[in-house]
Amino acid sequence: MNNNKTDFAYQVVYRYLSRLTNELPQGPAVKLPSLRLLARRLRVSISTVQNAYSLLEKEGRICSVPKSGYYALPQPCNDILCEGDAPLERYQASTRRGDMFVFGADEPTLLQSLDGALLTLERELVRHYPCQPDPRFQPFGDIELRTALAAHYTSSTENCWHPDNVFVGPDKTGVLKTVLKALQLRDCAVLVESPCSWSLLRTLQSFGIRVVEWCTEAGDETDAQELHGLLKRGEIKMAILSSRMQPIRGRVRALEQRQRLAEVLNRSGVWVLENDTHGGLCFVEHSQPLRDLIDPRRLLILGAFDKSIGLEAPFGYLLSRHSSALWHQQMLLRSFRLPPIRQKAIARLYGSGQVDRHLHWLRKSLEERMAQLGGLVEQYLGEEVRFEQPQGGATLWLESVHRVEMARVFERLLEQRIVIAPGELFSVRGLHQQSLCLSGAADWSQNIESMLVIIRNALVQERV
Repeated sequence: MNNNKTDFAYQVVYRYLSRLTNELPQGPAVKLPSLRLLARRLRVSISTVQNAYSLLEKEGRICSVPKSGYYALPQPCNDILCEGDAPLERYQASTRRGDMFVFGADEPTLLQSLDGALLTLERELVRHYPCQPDPRFQPFGDIELRTALAAHYTSSTENCWHPDNVFVGPDKTGVLKTVLKALQLRDCAVLVESPCSWSLLRTLQSFGIRVVEWCTEAGDETDAQELHGLLKRGEIKMAILSSRMQPIRGRVRALEQRQRLAEVLNRSGVWVLENDTHGGLCFVEHSQPLRDLIDPRRLLILGAFDKSIGLEAPFGYLLSRHSSALWHQQMLLRSFRLPPIRQKAIARLYGSGQVDRHLHWLRKSLEERMAQLGGLVEQYLGEEVRFEQPQGGATLWLESVHRVEMARVFERLLEQRIVIAPGELFSVRGLHQQSLCLSGAADWSQNIESMLVIIRNALVQERV
């Protein structure tokens, strides 16, 4: 069941009705249960059911007919979008279909978010700032948010950040593109950890960048000599590495490993872009981040709020001590215009300590959920896959024990309305063909056990 204790009764009814309408066959409008009948069935008030129906009506998913009741409207069919051969296209299209159980999306805040607190604070700020607080365009982001981020990342007098080092963009991808453009990395080589976020990989490819994948298998020690060889042979200009935890596998490097890694990177003189989107989701708190070990002259930090605060906070940000004039020029050229009130609301969530408290409980919830999922996977898929229990994040990385056609497994599960993330999405050169990724932040009110049985059957049926 859903463990989010902040849910209101109408939200539970809304989710119930969403699933009900998603499961209806395509065709003419279908009549839905009356307010009184549904209230009695779900043991809630009629006004609660009315609120849920009103939400769905505003979304255009149902309509009310006077003296008749509510009807589910036929939804546009998305099957055409799934007809392409590219797995990523089919994955993206499938995750947007309301009739699919999305079991492979990395969205930790679906388990617990700060979206409600953020929107409440934003409404309060709108009353305080009836007009835009500063008519002057702030191309680098609202100064209040930049100040809050600088304070958040300052850990000591040696590792100190200032608002002038912080730049805010519409999302992580927009900020990453700004970095690639500013450093003139088009057609160069960039090193990434593998498995790597598919959105990051495709952004690099869109710049004609040659992606060098550094695959550190689970349980292996960091091989400094191998990394040195990759950096030297590949003429790599930048390395994109995680802050504390490899986000897809949920692995945390030991401090000694991070220190050896930093020594190699500092000697090589390459740019180091620390990807801190999942840095706050390590179950082990207070582990030293990679950035504290990297030469500050070659260090960039890329972050975003959506994995920690929620989907209502889509902005990305960059921290850099290198050449403010360079970043000023690029941000001015891109002319990002972001809502100042939403930025101020995020800043005040940081300033009040709400983000830190939220992350504490989100980590606890994720750790509990991932332990549950790991136990169920061991029970139902134990003979088919192997995995390490993650040390952070919301995803479980599974490797098939037997050789399988994972593309066929993916397709077979789509036919069963289950969306997993096949391993090949996380590589540009065909790695991880025998792997798949599941999310612990999926809709836990569904029958997870039955979903895992279906996945096991697909793996068995597609053995080579």
